[in-house]
Amino acid sequence: MGQFLVVFVSAGSEKEALTIAKTLVEERLAACVNLIPKVRSIYRWEGEICDEPECYLVIKTRKDLFHAFQDRIKALHSYEIPEIIALPIVEGLLSYLEWIQRETEQD
Repeated sequence: MGQFLVVFVSAGSEKEALTIAKTLVEERLAACVNLIPKVRSIYRWEGEICDEPECYLVIKTRKDLFHAFQDRIKALHSYEIPEIIALPIVEGLLSYLEWIQRETEQD
């Protein structure tokens, strides 16, 4: 089971999030991306407390694709240091995990 990941990425706009999501799925670096528009993020950046609207992406992919996946997000993302946090999927419906595998296989 540990071969699959759920990855969290925040984006500064829904448009940017949509570009990232479509690119990852089109390039088979992710099987599915859920966009959660209008989240509010409060964080410290360069010594200041920021309170900003963002769009949140929840991405399903394979662990062995993570480095290429991460590089692609960094190339598409507007943030200097984008949030890219991966958690292993420790359990899941087998048919769903098999679907992730199929949808992320490179031709």
